[in-house]
Amino acid sequence: MSEVAGILEAAHFAAIKHKAQKRKDVEETPYINHPIGVARILSHEAGISDITVLQAALLHDTVEDTDTTFLEIEQTFGPEVRRIVEEVTDDKTLPRMARKRLQIEHAPHCSHQSKLVKLADKLYNLRDLNRSTPKGWSEKRIQEYFQWAFQVVNGLRGTNVVMEKHLDQLFKERGVSA
Repeated sequence: MSEVAGILEAAHFAAIKHKAQKRKDVEETPYINHPIGVARILSHEAGISDITVLQAALLHDTVEDTDTTFLEIEQTFGPEVRRIVEEVTDDKTLPRMARKRLQIEHAPHCSHQSKLVKLADKLYNLRDLNRSTPKGWSEKRIQEYFQWAFQVVNGLRGTNVVMEKHLDQLFKERGVSA
């Protein structure tokens, strides 16, 4: 399979898996916009051309948010894509606050490839929060998300200067710092 075909296969797989899902924004944008946006940040802004990372970016929420299994990811896209997706997937059997705490704790120990996906994911989500307040979210909850994301990003530092610079600008605009 060519690299282009591999990217399109991952996009197609993610589109099928997320087809009924919407983002939490007021416009209820299709969920697939998120993984595509994360992959786009990696390729267009961060200069990442590693097909495995781009496929994992497209697939990063499939196990967490759909009926997809890690085995299915591995059988379709190989063990490296599975490993990255596994590293960035929260355990939904845990309470939300435990998942958030584990993201902070695990961030420094992730592989470089997983750190790239995590940085792009946080960048996409923070930009999205600035663009549109999710339904039911207060300004306080948005600020708390920014503060939590700052802690996760601190554990990912040294991964990609471009994404970190964009994230730092967003944190500065929100008055979030150590």
